[in-house]
Formats: sequence, structure tokens, C-alpha cells
Amino acid sequence: MTYEPSQPPASAATDDHVLAAWLAEEAGRRLLEVRAEGLEGRELKDAGDAAAHELLMALVAEHRPDDAVLSEEGKDDKVRLTSERVWIIDPLDGTREFSEPPRDDWAVHVALWERSGGDGGDLTAGAVAQPALGETFTTGAPPVVPPSTSESPRIAVSRSRPPEFVHGLATELDAQLVAMGSAGVKVLSVARDITDAYVHAGGQYEWDSAAPVAVARAAGLFTSRIDGTPLRYNQDDVYLPDLVVCRPELADRILAWIADNDVT
Repeated sequence: MTYEPSQPPASAATDDHVLAAWLAEEAGRRLLEVRAEGLEGRELKDAGDAAAHELLMALVAEHRPDDAVLSEEGKDDKVRLTSERVWIIDPLDGTREFSEPPRDDWAVHVALWERSGGDGGDLTAGAVAQPALGETFTTGAPPVVPPSTSESPRIAVSRSRPPEFVHGLATELDAQLVAMGSAGVKVLSVARDITDAYVHAGGQYEWDSAAPVAVARAAGLFTSRIDGTPLRYNQDDVYLPDLVVCRPELADRILAWIADNDVT
């Protein structure tokens, strides 16, 4: 059966924040349909990746035809390097978790990068949808980060490949480690007061973090590489292997420990 997307809000014609949120939500609805089709394992993973990618590519082409796209599931068209606007998309972040119903720690990432003068460019809009929760987090209406409800810091880490050094960092901060799936889910867990920081090293790409970082920045969270330098997007090499997202009051302690322990 052919998927029929809903009509975007009228404001999406000119508001990139609204469009990013609508795109992420539409892909999320499509993924929920795929998840309900009875597929399992690799078949479900592949079907989800393909369906969300194809839908997002079609919708961006329809609603922002002059913009370039960098998608995890697509060919890297280097025209993006000379484009003024580039959508950076992860159609299904947390494919493993998506294939393990009823897990909800998977997401859709949609971000917009725009060129700006001599600085090269930066993220200007983004949305992260968590379809299984019915939640979408967007730069258009950034989440309000509540005060931490935990007596000790909580650090989000990968279920499958947490960096070795994070155990030493947790000891230094007297922190507990909280394992979960999608990178977007981990970043947004900081904004949602499920964790207080997400520290990762050892392998990611621009699409893994672009949309979550855009939303985190809009929410007032600290974001950087693990050496403290800015996260940069729409680069020739899209490998962006590490990041720190945390409550601002934890940033100095986290970065100082990383620098002292030579984990960069």
C-alpha cells in the first residue's frame, strides 16, 4: 500500500523549524506502519531504513526543491559542499531498537544546515521525532530543560558500544551510566531530565548528531567535540566520531577530565 503523507502546516512553506518537525513526524508515522507489518530482524531494519529515506527524500524535493540533502541512506552528493542549504537526515536512528518492538528508544533526525558568510555555516533548524512515544522535539519550540532531579549526575551511553573511558569519567563525577539506543534519544534524554550528559567517542557521522545537537543547542544545553571544539557540519568528510552534550554546569568538569586523561 502506498503511504499518503498528511498535508504540512501552512507555515511550513516559509518556516524551516515547522517543516523539519513535520518531516520527522511523517517519517515516524511511516516507520510505525512498517513496524506493524509483521517483519522481523534484518528484514524489518532494512524495510524501515528504506521506507523512511524514500519518504523524506520525496518530501524535501517537493517542499524545498532547491536544497541539497545528506542522508545516511543515500549517496553523498558532493553538490552539498557548494549549496547554501543542506538537509542532514537520519531516516531511522537506532535501527536495532526499531527492530525490537516494543522498544521506543529509536528516532528520526531532520536538520537544516545553512551557509553563513566567512564562518562556513551552521545548523539553523532541526527536529528529532520519537515516534513510539508520540513525541517530537524541535528547534521551533525547544524543550524547556528542568532542574536535575538526580542527586548525582547521570550519563547516557550506548547500549552496544560505550567508550571505555566513560567508566573513569563516571567515577570522577560520581555518576551513574544509563544505557539506551539512538543517539538522538540519548541527546534528548538530557533535555528531558532522564540524564544529565551524553558523552560519546569511537564513531558517528554527521547525521547521527546534527538534528539532536540543533535541538540541544536551542534548549540551552552545552554541545561540543570531546576536545571542546565546536561540532561542525556539512564537511567534506562526514565522519564526526565524538561529542559531548550536557547541562552547562557539567561541561567544564567533563572536558577537563577528558583532557587530563588523554582520551581524544
